[in-house]
Amino acid sequence: MAATAESNTDVTKHSIHTLVFRSLKRTHDMFLSDYGAVPPEDPTSLRIKMACKIRDEYDLVKDELPLPSEQTAKAALDVGKRDAIPETETIIKGTHDYPSAPGVALTSETAKRAEPSARAAQRLLKALPPSETDVERAKQSHGISSIHQKAMSSGGKERIAPTGSKALVAVYGSGGTKQALVPRKAPTMPKPQWHPPWKLMRVLSGHTGWVRCVAVDPTNEWFATGSADRTIKIWDLASGTLKLSLTGHISSVRGLAVSERQPYLFSCGEDKQVKCWDLEYNKVIRHYHGHLSAVYAVNLHPTIDVLLSCGRDSTGRVWDIRTKACIHTLAGHTNTVATIKSQAVDPQVITGSHDSTIRLWDLAAGKSMCTLTNHKKSIRSVALHPSEFTFASGSADNIKQWKLPEGNFIQNLSGHNAIVNTLALNSDNVLVSGADNGTLHFWDWKTGYNFQRIQSLVQPGSLDSEAGIFASTYDMSGTRLITCESDKSIKIYREDESATEESHPVEWKPEILKRKRY
Repeated sequence: MAATAESNTDVTKHSIHTLVFRSLKRTHDMFLSDYGAVPPEDPTSLRIKMACKIRDEYDLVKDELPLPSEQTAKAALDVGKRDAIPETETIIKGTHDYPSAPGVALTSETAKRAEPSARAAQRLLKALPPSETDVERAKQSHGISSIHQKAMSSGGKERIAPTGSKALVAVYGSGGTKQALVPRKAPTMPKPQWHPPWKLMRVLSGHTGWVRCVAVDPTNEWFATGSADRTIKIWDLASGTLKLSLTGHISSVRGLAVSERQPYLFSCGEDKQVKCWDLEYNKVIRHYHGHLSAVYAVNLHPTIDVLLSCGRDSTGRVWDIRTKACIHTLAGHTNTVATIKSQAVDPQVITGSHDSTIRLWDLAAGKSMCTLTNHKKSIRSVALHPSEFTFASGSADNIKQWKLPEGNFIQNLSGHNAIVNTLALNSDNVLVSGADNGTLHFWDWKTGYNFQRIQSLVQPGSLDSEAGIFASTYDMSGTRLITCESDKSIKIYREDESATEESHPVEWKPEILKRKRY
């Protein structure tokens, strides 16, 4: 009996390869009836497929060749109708995709809208009438050939057609045939405005940690600095003497703002706290609670009594100064919000983040109006122009200029090959950028010309690697520049009053304008 039971339990053993092959064969036999025959062709799908191929391959040259038949003309007309896409409001502007993050859902606010294709732009360019200014400039630069004169005298037309980095003035005869091509001279960069060079005026010591932020009094009598030693120090601007030290933060102080209407100083730090100091009593009178992590910057609205702050919790917050209430939480960034600026007109709030985007916010609604994704790396500083409706943003890839209110890109300021921590801009159109390696670059705002570079020297007893510049600002007159550095010092720069345009000429040569790199 034992032998019979043992023989009944024998099972034939197969390899894994054999079992998988048999499973595949069974699956193939099961679905053979579905996949064995070719499905019938749908005439509508076939017509759409052929129309798309014709549009993609021959759309650029279809205007140059005569149409062979009415049927082809009808097909081309159908293609043109399908190309007419209704214009939609662009929510996200830029050349780089919106940065993704775990748990961030794509909404109507973060979805990138379709931009016009290069083919559609060229087709629109062909349909536009020629620019009279461009035609006259081309005539004056290169003259008019005899073929050109003959074609124009016989009722011909001109058209400016871009071809890559050059441009050609195409002359068409009365019969529509191309008669001549006259190259147009490439535009050149305008000469930059002369600015006197800047030189080091004074070095202030007193902090025992990295100096991370600075703010100037509206009366231009004193300025305040915040440091990693958890203190805020008040300095006399004229003499550079220390007037006062404020203690209360339990971690590094990262942002300062001085009110123009009240005797208040606002500070924030890595201890998640936002404080309001009464400078008549030199003590804290209000706390603004709500941030979930370190707070990196504060800013005051110029016309209404609201305070703005931003930090490592990827949000910006709008506070009522008196009631301490959080009016809005500006959520949308996917990484640390490093800088926040406010102005009196829309967009009233501008934020720059480590997610490589800039957002323009509507303060009344508390919602994002536009997202700029041109930068490739984190944005650590934003500077508003004091008189123009423009601003600059600093990142490790480039410094970029923008035009408000839509956030249109103006130009790149390339050459500061370091992590740019701070930007400052005065009314004389001098933009200064400070970086992690201790370099200061001075730029002419209009042309983007870098007219001066300064390497900051560390103080005795500090390492050469402690030459980073964390914050900078101009005083109210725009003639003195204050920088906060990692060697625990504060440096004050001013313009060289003895310099003239003859003694310090601008080393500038006209260059052909390069294509804008986003």
